[in-house]
Amino acid sequence: MAFQDFDEITERRRAAREQRFRKRVITGVVTSFILLAIIAAAAAAFVVYSSRSMGMKNYSTTLSHHRTEGYLNTAILSAKNELRQAFNKTKSFKFNNPDEEKAFEDCKVLMDDAMEELEASMSTVKENGTFTNKTPQLKSWLSAVISYQQTCIDGFPEGKTKTDMKKLFEASKEFTSNSLALISEVTSLLSTFQAVGTARNLKETEQNSLVSLDKDGFPNWIGHEDRRILKVKGDMPTPNVTVSKNGTGDFKTINDALAAIPSKYEGRYVIYVQEGIYDETVIITKKMVNVTMYGDGSQKSIITGRKNFVDGVRTFQTATFVVLGEGFMGKAMGFRNTAGPEKHQAVAARVQADRAIFANCRFEGYQDTLYTQAHRQFYRSCVVAGTIDFIFGDAAVVFQNCMLVVRLPMANQKNIVTAQGRVDKQQTTGIVIHNCRIMADKKLEPEKAKVKTYLGRPWKEYSRTVVMESTIEDLIHPDGWLPWEGEFALKTLYYAEYNNKGPGAKVTNRVNWAGYNVIDKIEAQKFTVENFLQGNDWLNIKGIPVRYTLYT
Repeated sequence: MAFQDFDEITERRRAAREQRFRKRVITGVVTSFILLAIIAAAAAAFVVYSSRSMGMKNYSTTLSHHRTEGYLNTAILSAKNELRQAFNKTKSFKFNNPDEEKAFEDCKVLMDDAMEELEASMSTVKENGTFTNKTPQLKSWLSAVISYQQTCIDGFPEGKTKTDMKKLFEASKEFTSNSLALISEVTSLLSTFQAVGTARNLKETEQNSLVSLDKDGFPNWIGHEDRRILKVKGDMPTPNVTVSKNGTGDFKTINDALAAIPSKYEGRYVIYVQEGIYDETVIITKKMVNVTMYGDGSQKSIITGRKNFVDGVRTFQTATFVVLGEGFMGKAMGFRNTAGPEKHQAVAARVQADRAIFANCRFEGYQDTLYTQAHRQFYRSCVVAGTIDFIFGDAAVVFQNCMLVVRLPMANQKNIVTAQGRVDKQQTTGIVIHNCRIMADKKLEPEKAKVKTYLGRPWKEYSRTVVMESTIEDLIHPDGWLPWEGEFALKTLYYAEYNNKGPGAKVTNRVNWAGYNVIDKIEAQKFTVENFLQGNDWLNIKGIPVRYTLYT
């Protein structure tokens, strides 16, 4: 790769201007933190007065909101501008081989997604009277923006091009991180104002923080069409279309059914996939929002493929099933990548969509089976099977009541259940394994004493994985966790275990890393569906069983 030549003096001046602008933005962000701290302290000092005089309370809250809204918009705008500038510079790059060219094509898509979600974040801050009720959504978007940039970088083979791409995105990632930090600080401090007031007003605040349910027990954001679907007797909704390989349905392929979704369809679109093995790459595009796909069972209605890294396909593009459209629900479906362990990275499903739900589904592969790429995701009563890093990505994801099945790898390979990819400490992402069973499959069972198996390893610097209230069978190595390489991330990661059981759950011989924790109940509560996914806002749906809190 070669860069376009720039005039040295002009480049130094441009760099200086950018540095001055960054300093102004950072100064603004720091100032907003100080301002909020002062206002919060004032609010605490005048609790009695504020409880009697709503005018002062409202004035302070409004003042703090308008100031911080401006700083937050500036921080997000800065991230957007930096990202645009960084990507524009890549137009002067000359790529040396087809692998770099293909990686760049992936980057174009990822950058479009990042820009779209930065725009959505700015609009949300501007349009809402207070953005505190949109905090989970904002954090999800901005965390994903960081993930998209890192995914772009990861797609390039090792070498100078990858190093240069990484440098290009440093500033935009930093500003996005600052935006996340500011949102966290703002919502924390503004909650101080909401806590100040009469008992009547406090009660109203508490009520407004809960999900509003109608007379049928549905959240108020569920539309008329969703209510019609969810009222159907039994767990399975009435389909809009049916897919059947034998020709008895509306379509013979899943892709044909997806192509027939009306462009302006209102409500939830339901596709019933009858029993059969469907050998096709399926993509739920970003335009296909609120799609439900269900089958006759996770070992009956199966989508399969065999794209893989060894055959020249980038990991990002190997997935048999891809979900980009938000609000997706999958039930009683199977997703496979049958490339085998000798083909290395081969993804069965890649999920990028926000508020994605899978229930009673099965994901089968070997290395990199399930790519939980970004946003908020929930898996209930699912089976995930694989060998190396078979659950990986940078989503905020909870696996609940699932079976994580470790398969027999190639000779001299180790098994690793998770490889979480959090790249920034401000991201609200991580893998939570709650009330699951981690077990060996039939082929591994007689060989498990010869194969080392670990709960996870740090794919990125701030990797975060929590295993709690789960059953861990005797296949897990006493260390529990495996380094990625040398000392990388061992001080910055967050790995935790809480109240697990089974012969593999003993923590007495676990790794002695700064980032490893055996946590108590108070800490574990941070990683429940209620707190980690804000699940009360979007998972209260009939037909999807959810445990919002700890079991004990």
